[in-house]
Amino acid sequence: MILPSDMSTLQTLLQILRTHAGDWISGEDLSHELGVTRSAVWKHVSRLRRDGYAITSAPRKGYRLTQTTPLLLPEEIQSGLRTRHFGNRKIVYLETTDSTNTRARELANRGIPEGTLVVAEEQTAGRGRKGRVWHSPEKGGIYLSLILRPKISPLEAPKITLLAGIAAAESILSLADIDVHIKWPNDILIGKRKVAGVLTEIASDLDEVSHVVTGLGINANVREFPAELQDVATSLALEIGRPVDRAALVRAFLERYEHYYTIFLQGRTNTILERWKALSRTLGSRIAVEISGKRITGMARDIERDGSLILETPDGKTHRVFSGDLETV
Repeated sequence: MILPSDMSTLQTLLQILRTHAGDWISGEDLSHELGVTRSAVWKHVSRLRRDGYAITSAPRKGYRLTQTTPLLLPEEIQSGLRTRHFGNRKIVYLETTDSTNTRARELANRGIPEGTLVVAEEQTAGRGRKGRVWHSPEKGGIYLSLILRPKISPLEAPKITLLAGIAAAESILSLADIDVHIKWPNDILIGKRKVAGVLTEIASDLDEVSHVVTGLGINANVREFPAELQDVATSLALEIGRPVDRAALVRAFLERYEHYYTIFLQGRTNTILERWKALSRTLGSRIAVEISGKRITGMARDIERDGSLILETPDGKTHRVFSGDLETV
């Protein structure tokens, strides 16, 4: 199912019910405000109920919204969203898909504008770096991809992964004061276990980026993991001890991502790097990186303006690492 985010009678009805949340509003009043018959009001209410909204009805009282849907529907994400473009222009909602990045890339190739968001309840082939599988159970996590069209050179594009990592970490911290940090280049950890990951895919010619697709997966309300992931993965619900509001978390991510993206386009790279360093524990750690089949061990000294990691080996030499599998040793 795909739901465009443009205004409709259904969405107007939902907005009215939200405004009167907990209070009764008569079918006659709803009919008048919507400009439809009372039978049409009932039809739209039934549709909202199928989407998971708890709406009570009673003779001579009307309707009352008692609980919103747990689904990541466009109207849930956009309710209270404070962005100019990210998620405010168009949201493509999918009950299930192979990969939100794949769907977003297809849309980007068709010229869909910057800020378009693709979000799914389930991924059957969610991907991480190097084609690794991302565990994406139905309604347990957040699986989204955002289309960007920055007018930058391909050399600048890797910085976008840093922005997304900062935004993801800060959005999680907005829920609770927990031990969240970034592991270079694109993992978000709680303690030593992964809770979220960023996958950035870039399309460009020699001189300019055509588009960037930022994919984000967050283990939000996942309660169980496959045996091979139980020691390395965790979820927000497990760490906080309660389910999290997924729509609120998506809003927090979009707002922070747009903020840092604006800073990035203004050329304020130092601001971004300092914030990334404050949220990361990679720097100053002894690490090992797998590069082209060769394992290199040393101290992580710094992050360059292009997002590369500076690794100092025991012989005093420094290496710039642009990509690779990192582990603390």
